[in-house]
Amino acid sequence: MNNPIGIFDSGVGGLTVLKEIKKKLPAEKLIYLGDTARVPYGNKSKDTIVRYSIENTKFLMQFDIKLLVVACNTSTATSLRILKETFDIPIIGVIEPGAKKAVEITRNYRVGIIGTEATIRSSAYKEEIKSLNKKISVFSKPCPLFVPLVEEGLLKGPIVDDVIAHYLKFFKNKDIDTLVLGCTHYPLLKSSIGKFFGNEVKIVDSATETSNMVLQLLKEKGIISRRKKALEPDYYVTDAAERFLKVGRTILGKDLEKVAVVHVGK
Repeated sequence: MNNPIGIFDSGVGGLTVLKEIKKKLPAEKLIYLGDTARVPYGNKSKDTIVRYSIENTKFLMQFDIKLLVVACNTSTATSLRILKETFDIPIIGVIEPGAKKAVEITRNYRVGIIGTEATIRSSAYKEEIKSLNKKISVFSKPCPLFVPLVEEGLLKGPIVDDVIAHYLKFFKNKDIDTLVLGCTHYPLLKSSIGKFFGNEVKIVDSATETSNMVLQLLKEKGIISRRKKALEPDYYVTDAAERFLKVGRTILGKDLEKVAVVHVGK
């Protein structure tokens, strides 16, 4: 029960997932790995992304984790099935939780997806949504400038509004009633995105939905920690610790205690 939960991402965006898990499960020990030396994953081949994902998982397995969260949309899209076949622990990705929520809350069966170019190109969200309900029409749009906005701490204001309008005007004539934030950075822009739609579109935050699935799975398996006190997460990166600390402060809303630089893979 008191074994840690492992979380990995290609970089820093997965901290939005960690933040939501910590909110719901403060007594759980969380170990986060950001593969900052090899980010971004989106421009790599599938074989390379699978290899990186396996190497990240092996690193976290040394801590005897009871559950793995793949907090990276690209890794989830390309590697989740292989990770589940390779490792004998429960593994949750970030695509299924967001897709399930969208299917649950849409009323007109018209759903929008935004994400990185790699995630949108993979069609992983569309396929997941269609597998749950074939009647739903899915409209997808990559928004490559959203990640740099978040990493620069630009979450609101005229520049942000202009960039959001540039991409999301695509949805204006699509009559969507639900939008999935298909990148772990995007929850930081949630209020600005909501403002663009005049709060007429329901926004699905995959980080929140992933944390809900983690809670549900731990309950089902009876392995929720019974510690009485909250624990601080441990943070590991493969490069650029100072940058990770800076962006991590933006995402978590507080200073990170410390981060260790580690070597992952061969």
